[in-house]
Amino acid sequence: MTGERIPVYSPREIESIREAGRLVSRVLEEIGRMVRPGVTTAEMDREARRMIEDFGAKPAFPEVRQYPATLCTSINEEVVHGIPTDRKLQEGDIISIDCGLSKGGFYADKAITWAVGRVSEEARRLMDVTRRALDAAIAELREGAYLGDVCAAIQRTAERAGMSVVRDYTGHGIGRHLHEPPQIPNRGTPGEGPRLRRGMVLALEPMVNLGTWQVRVLSDNWTVVTLDRRLSAHFEHTVAVTRDGSDILTL
Repeated sequence: MTGERIPVYSPREIESIREAGRLVSRVLEEIGRMVRPGVTTAEMDREARRMIEDFGAKPAFPEVRQYPATLCTSINEEVVHGIPTDRKLQEGDIISIDCGLSKGGFYADKAITWAVGRVSEEARRLMDVTRRALDAAIAELREGAYLGDVCAAIQRTAERAGMSVVRDYTGHGIGRHLHEPPQIPNRGTPGEGPRLRRGMVLALEPMVNLGTWQVRVLSDNWTVVTLDRRLSAHFEHTVAVTRDGSDILTL
């Protein structure tokens, strides 16, 4: 966990992040309606970009090392950073869709994993565990808590279900930039790391694998896949720390 200064935002600034969060949630809600067999991830990407531009906002991901699309669309064993293509979704796939945007100089980031039609029981269980890992992390957020408390909640939820958390990719702070301190690993030790303060804004994003935690990057230099090619799921919210708990900004 980083020793860099973690930004703290004012209530007015948090409302600006919330506005970006509302928009990114609307984009993902609409893209989620497109998830069905036969639809391509490129079609989803074009629709997401159209919506973001219609909102007067900007896609965030092309700002990161010139990423070539608006969405990250990661299918089955793909963990994160899957590039949209003409690949068609098939019955039984799961797809993790990650979207970030900026509006008025503030950023929000969110990811959801969807089932494509009828999927296996283990796929549904993976998605459920990953969603619960995010909920467990959010439940640990409050002023005075340690970042390690949040990270440990993700790891504990996944490993108790016999699954593993990705170690090579993390959540992050967010606000005036897409990626800010701190890095937020999906594993940790309670009572360790920086203390959380009211006004910090964090993008919490559990990435949970059915098998090994180990991953590798494909030849496109973006798409991350599980080393054993078993399924992976990814959920994310942008969340502000409050005195008594948390405020989810991407609802």
